[in-house]
Amino acid sequence: MRAALGDGTRAVRVGLPEPVKHEPTLPGPVFAAHFHLPGDPTGGYAYGRDENPTWTHLERAIGELEAPDAWSEAGTEAGSEAESEAGSDVETLVFASGMAAISAVLFSQLRAGDAVVLPDDGYQVLPLVREQLTAYGIEVRTAPTGGDAQLDVLDGAKLLWIETPSNPGLDVCDVRRLAEAAHARGVLVAVDNTLATPLGQRPLELGADFAVASGTKMLTGHGDILLGYVASRDAELMASVRRWRKIVGAIPGPMEAWLAHRSLATLQLRADRQNANALILAEALRGRAEVAGLRYPGLPDDPSHKVAARQMRRFGCVFSFTLPTRARAERFLEALRLVDDATSFGGVRSTAERRGRWGGDAVPEGFIRFSAGAEDPDDLLADVLRALDESAAAAD
Repeated sequence: MRAALGDGTRAVRVGLPEPVKHEPTLPGPVFAAHFHLPGDPTGGYAYGRDENPTWTHLERAIGELEAPDAWSEAGTEAGSEAESEAGSDVETLVFASGMAAISAVLFSQLRAGDAVVLPDDGYQVLPLVREQLTAYGIEVRTAPTGGDAQLDVLDGAKLLWIETPSNPGLDVCDVRRLAEAAHARGVLVAVDNTLATPLGQRPLELGADFAVASGTKMLTGHGDILLGYVASRDAELMASVRRWRKIVGAIPGPMEAWLAHRSLATLQLRADRQNANALILAEALRGRAEVAGLRYPGLPDDPSHKVAARQMRRFGCVFSFTLPTRARAERFLEALRLVDDATSFGGVRSTAERRGRWGGDAVPEGFIRFSAGAEDPDDLLADVLRALDESAAAAD
């Protein structure tokens, strides 16, 4: 019996078609609004809003990452039959953005009169989603991510939405515990896995019905495309998500899909470097008197570490902390030379921002969300510590 393939091996090979002599390993993007379709439609590609060969390769790749158990028996030859079947029990659909993927799950599964449980500390667009759900006659309940507090409001719900680690507070909940409790009550479970990626956490293995993510962030890692996906083992659930995608038309372009698949090959390399950098920076900030509320699930003394260590294989590239004032935070960001002041995360270039500037997160004015990139750790650490010192000197 062949041992399971490592994350790096899988990342560089997922979703590749069978090799064809003189053809590229990963075929280029297919630009087509329609395909030749003589006679009655009997399957295959017909119209560009519904399917595209470039999506197919990417969807197969993500499915293989979300279903790693199948790889233990898979062959190691690129394009082998075992490899192409490795993720076959997981169906994946790609979307134009992470929010398109989130909306597809929520609005395909919920009807007027249903109840949904959302985190009250999740992604800042969720309050807008809550308003829209309420307008459609759907009851919205909220509870914090930490302490598995969503358990308390599950009864009678149709769907539980989990975001772990939460963005930007980085609380972690026990996905398996919540999924088991939800299923015992007949409640579906969806997990936003954007921050962790399938290499850090696999929601379907932990009992979730849906794994949902923004591919804009860590999954593709270069800050140059918008993408989202939904994955599930339940074909009936995915049929309704596919129908929603067809109705709304929130599809990715073939170039974006191709770039995303290309980027998967370096996912393990990027994740390991960026996670290591995040831990180095977080450990250094623990000793700074001006830093409060430091959160990173990979720190042994973090409130979420115990739960995170049970269900996460990598703790992510994002950490957060609070400086004493808004002005101090802004001076710190201005002083950084190797870190971009940008609102996304997960890219190979480090980013940081004062989250309070958006007004959508319940965070202090000096709260910083920091995404560690793939720079040399010594350079990145020196830049952050120098910026802290400069911001402190300016305050004196």
